[in-house]
Amino acid sequence: MKALLTAALLTATALPAFAFDPANMSEAEKAAFGEAVRDYLMANPDVLIESINVLEERRAADEAKNDQLLVESNRDAIFDDGHSWVGGNPQGDVTLVEFIDYRCGVCKRVNPELEKLISADGNIRWILKEFPILTQESDMAARFAVAVQQEAGPEAYKKAHDALMASRGPVNLESLTKLAGELGVDSQAVLNRMNTEEVSAVLRKNHQLAEQMRIMGTPTFIIEGEMLRGVPAEGLEGAIARARAAKAEG
Repeated sequence: MKALLTAALLTATALPAFAFDPANMSEAEKAAFGEAVRDYLMANPDVLIESINVLEERRAADEAKNDQLLVESNRDAIFDDGHSWVGGNPQGDVTLVEFIDYRCGVCKRVNPELEKLISADGNIRWILKEFPILTQESDMAARFAVAVQQEAGPEAYKKAHDALMASRGPVNLESLTKLAGELGVDSQAVLNRMNTEEVSAVLRKNHQLAEQMRIMGTPTFIIEGEMLRGVPAEGLEGAIARARAAKAEG
């Protein structure tokens, strides 16, 4: 395509190939050249589309490479922070980390699919990171989930997580008190813990990590060395397969 464009432009400007030098063109030649470019692109708009696609592919490749570097430089905080819930298969061969907000519609929509994927695969280590960024209710829900984990352990946390993801109602003290009762945890102890430094420290560390990773939305996934800013149209299976393939090669 580029060869065709060059040939057309050279023909239009009546310049032999060996003499084509934009820096030495006369004003008349520049005008003719510009007109030839315009005419060619108007007649062949697919050239512009092709160029834009190439630029987009290069940009995406650069971003993916930068994200890989961010993951590598923050591995401990991502995969072994000591406070995030770890489920799925804790000894799985692939680790999937998810940054979540309980008021995020996409997080809620993808959660059942993610549960099915992790259950069917059976070999995925799943880490959840509370990252409330949307509303005050986001913060309350995250504080509740972390407080449940600190008060009652990881199993109770997962039940709280599932309930908050499934909920379509408001998040307030009344709804959280009711939820704590349904979970069978000490509601007063959980509510009292929500605004403690122990809970605040977890959210603060997650936000600091997100800032370092340039994460600004939910859900964001990290699957081994690859970061996915949102849910790919083809799902997460491809990234999991790539992670396994990379481990096999390495």
